[in-house]
Amino acid sequence: MDFLKDIWGFLKVRKKWWLAPIIIILLLLGILLVIGGGSAIAPFIYTLF
Repeated sequence: MDFLKDIWGFLKVRKKWWLAPIIIILLLLGILLVIGGGSAIAPFIYTLF
């Protein structure tokens, strides 16, 4: 969680708010890959890409 706090601090101090959507999308894709990699719905997720 320290990593997320560091990113939030960077965005807040440097006023780089345009990076927030990119970071959110990357986090969501990472979560999707982790969840979909070891479950029964993996074939359905892979057809999306």
